[in-house]
Amino acid sequence: MTRLLCIGGSDGGISAGLRARELDASVEVTVMLADAYPNFSICGIPYYVSGDVADWHDLAHRSRADLESLGIGLLTDTTARRIDVATHRVTATDAAGREQTVGYDRLVVATGAVPARPPIAGLERLGPTDGVHLLHTMGDTHAVMDSLTTRQPERAVIVGAGYIGLEMAEALAARGLAVTVLEALPHVLPTLDGPLGDLVAGELAAHDVEVHTATTVTAIAADGRGLTVHAAPTGSDPNAAPLELHAEIVLVVTGVRPDTTLARAAGLPVTQKGAIEVDRHMATGLPDVLAAGDCVVTHHVLLGETYLPLGTTAHKQGRIAGENALGGVRRFEGSLGTQVVKVFDLVAARTGIRDHEAVPAGYEPRTVAAAGDDHKAYYPGATTVHVRTTGDLTTGRLLGVQMVGSIGSAVHKRIDTAATAIYAGLGVDQLSDLDLSYTPPLGSPWDVLQAAAQRWSAVATPVGGDHHGSAARSRQG
Repeated sequence: MTRLLCIGGSDGGISAGLRARELDASVEVTVMLADAYPNFSICGIPYYVSGDVADWHDLAHRSRADLESLGIGLLTDTTARRIDVATHRVTATDAAGREQTVGYDRLVVATGAVPARPPIAGLERLGPTDGVHLLHTMGDTHAVMDSLTTRQPERAVIVGAGYIGLEMAEALAARGLAVTVLEALPHVLPTLDGPLGDLVAGELAAHDVEVHTATTVTAIAADGRGLTVHAAPTGSDPNAAPLELHAEIVLVVTGVRPDTTLARAAGLPVTQKGAIEVDRHMATGLPDVLAAGDCVVTHHVLLGETYLPLGTTAHKQGRIAGENALGGVRRFEGSLGTQVVKVFDLVAARTGIRDHEAVPAGYEPRTVAAAGDDHKAYYPGATTVHVRTTGDLTTGRLLGVQMVGSIGSAVHKRIDTAATAIYAGLGVDQLSDLDLSYTPPLGSPWDVLQAAAQRWSAVATPVGGDHHGSAARSRQG
């Protein structure tokens, strides 16, 4: 009987254990996690804070009973302290500090990521009891909810305008707080090009969320009245002035970094940025040790090895690690960084790469903007979808698509179509060949994605050029 130990109880670790049990019901699977919340949806936290999800227990993909019924043994509130690769044993401590040792035949390290801590003066001294929160775990979530209950805040400052930052801005605004968002880069949602980020910023402003971009937080201080956030302009605007904001609650959500302290101590190879090095089979190179999820490198379809922590990727990698831990040979086929976020009544999404990512990877990118109705204009309720299409001028290959549209415009499914096309290696021009569905209330004979591709071809293809054929040949090669 094989003993599989997974360190980490989120997407990667749980997926590995479940896949192993699917393949072999005799496998003894143990999942060790440092907190009491196995298989919880961290992506769902903003919707619990907003009240859309009434009970935090509902954020569990599966309950503890569900997991145990599937043959997953859980060691909760148990922190792995040391991996002894030679003896196939992991030393851990429980919540009371008691030490225990767990043996394994195969090990999956899925320790995930931890919040990045920007260099903000005072941040190291402040915490949840002061109303200052990092937000990444269910424990962090309970601390935020406790602050909302006990402090009864009227004003909130959010540091960081990425996906979680904007989702939390909406969540806190829904609770009646006056929300200010601070972003060091020139636009909100920095994973999108500026013109689309500006559309999202406009949506925030329309819902009374104050936004300051090109603004770096320099210090946070607490006093008897609450919190003071000091920020300085980082852009080129000569009229920009330092900010001093007052609030009762501050969220710092400026990204994550891989949690690899345990892995490094065990001798697992890590990249310069700290992520565990794995091959496409999720093997680490050390005997019987695999790794998956937000703690490992990500193979990107267009860029090669990178670090791109996403829940969807962690699920896939964990499933592969669980299969290969039993002798399988499944390979991770790669990520495109496909992401989508709802911000009030808008949806923003992206897949593939943008110009600044494409050039170092050896492509000759061109990005073309377009806009079109989400369905036929004569049917009531048509709204505009803004699209930015990136293709390679040399081959015509589709490299990336970005979209912003209303919540009812199916942006999330249109970006999935684009992701499928990029994964298949299609040329931009070949998007017009796709047989997509059409009915006037839902679409057009030429979907907005296809119309945007035609716009790209008109602008980027030389007269007499044939990117259609060259893209196909590059795929075969």
